[in-house]
Amino acid sequence: MQPTRRIALVAALAAALLSACASPTAGTAPTATGPAGKPRLLVFLVVDGLPQRQVLAYRDQLQPDGFARFLERGAWFSQAHYSHAFTVTAAGHALMLTGASPERTGIIGNEWRDPATGREVYNTGDTSATYIGHKTRALDGTSPKNLKVETVGDVLRRADPRSVVIGISGKDRGAILPAGKTGTAYMYMSDDGTFASSTYYMKQHPAWVNEFNAAKPADRFFKQFWRPMLAEDAYARSIPDEQPWFATRDARLPMMMGVPQDDAPGPAFYSALLRSPYGDALDLEFALAAVEGEKLGRDDAPDILAVSLSGHDYVNHAFSAESRLSHDHFLQLDRLLQGFFRDLDTRVGKDNWVAVLTADHGFMPAPEYSKTKGIDAGKINSAQALARINAGLAQKFGEGKWVMGYSAASLLLDKPLIAQKGVDLDAVAEEARRLLLLEPGFETAYTRKELLSGSRAGARYFEASRKSWHPDVSGEVQFTLKANCMFNSSSASTHGSPHEYDTHVPILVYGPKWVRPGRIDTKVEVTDIAPTLAHLLGVPAPAGSQGKLLPLTAP
Repeated sequence: MQPTRRIALVAALAAALLSACASPTAGTAPTATGPAGKPRLLVFLVVDGLPQRQVLAYRDQLQPDGFARFLERGAWFSQAHYSHAFTVTAAGHALMLTGASPERTGIIGNEWRDPATGREVYNTGDTSATYIGHKTRALDGTSPKNLKVETVGDVLRRADPRSVVIGISGKDRGAILPAGKTGTAYMYMSDDGTFASSTYYMKQHPAWVNEFNAAKPADRFFKQFWRPMLAEDAYARSIPDEQPWFATRDARLPMMMGVPQDDAPGPAFYSALLRSPYGDALDLEFALAAVEGEKLGRDDAPDILAVSLSGHDYVNHAFSAESRLSHDHFLQLDRLLQGFFRDLDTRVGKDNWVAVLTADHGFMPAPEYSKTKGIDAGKINSAQALARINAGLAQKFGEGKWVMGYSAASLLLDKPLIAQKGVDLDAVAEEARRLLLLEPGFETAYTRKELLSGSRAGARYFEASRKSWHPDVSGEVQFTLKANCMFNSSSASTHGSPHEYDTHVPILVYGPKWVRPGRIDTKVEVTDIAPTLAHLLGVPAPAGSQGKLLPLTAP
């Protein structure tokens, strides 16, 4: 993308309330398809934190060619779910293109504790790699080292090294995990609004990345206003702004990007862009730059472009999925996708690419909102619950901090202490399980012994818990929370449960040459995406895949 073209695009996004990613004028799109009818480019899109209920709730307000491209002219699955219990960002992103649950990927959460030391582990953390041109903090994500299985992209590149696999996201885990072991990930840097890869992938950025960053496209949004797309009465189905339980003050539209007294963009501004449509606009613009810079979809070796849009997750955490801010953010994203799709039609060719859109998890309604509907809901003081569990264990087994802490959705026991005291590990785990279930808000809990043996098969959420638990990574007691309950935090709402509001997500597919359009009500799982895409690309499913083919073949 030429510098003047890129700057014009960003300016148009700001001036037109993010109305579109402008259509390109340069270049001629390829007309031939790949070998054996394979798509030249697979565009894999993730809207972080998008529950399926939101896709349909505002269907009448969508643009003609954003989400509607899938809903009106593509295939969409009304009953698509995750089947693991701890539905969080890293676990979902690791699953989508591997077809494997956390029990196989080893990505059991966004972070967990090392079972041997109790130290915190970040899902994509790797101290041997650093961000290119940027400071790397201790728990920053820099590589897929912790991912224990291969992705569709890894299989594709092994079959044909000419294939290019790119992952892009506002979150490190959103870029790294879909890109797999052999792709290349680029992450938004919230300190200066640019994109960077890490030394795991390369020593220095290619020229197109440097050119993109040099233009400082994020700066164009400084003191721009996120304004609602529609008139006030169009938001009657969502809750008004400025609820007292929102995570931030001045939570209303229009919302200015940046602090009034600041004279220039800074880290606080760049970080705030992530919780707005502007962060998603930058992701999509960088994705278009990657299409041009890497010549994606230009030859007979299929490429993969994975873009995870993080904004919706940040908005829903801060304000809830039922808020007007979330409602409008979804509509803004819809308009951005419309421009992005039309740009790809021109650059790659309408019949040369396939798009798949899903989410890494849904979202629970905010407890305060649920209570207005007469639903029992609330927040759990996780620290107090853990203290009471440890006190109960000390009363039975003697003095000591028997539970080191929470590790993803499990309790990690202090095995050195248990060995030192000469106490049976299974006995401590069983007592910890019993004590945990006495705590308000906890629904189920299963011990390592039960998960390994399958002795509680058929029990509530046992199978979902087993799929979230990895024997080498997880703790000794895997738990789930009751519906509409969450740990206390600064967020207005969250996710991470086996309940339908967290597991029910969209799976939308577009590609007229390969996809029979229409609504499909058969229940499917997100693990089905990876083997289906591998089939479209003419390669075997990833070795760890647990899914089956989705019914997409065009007549």
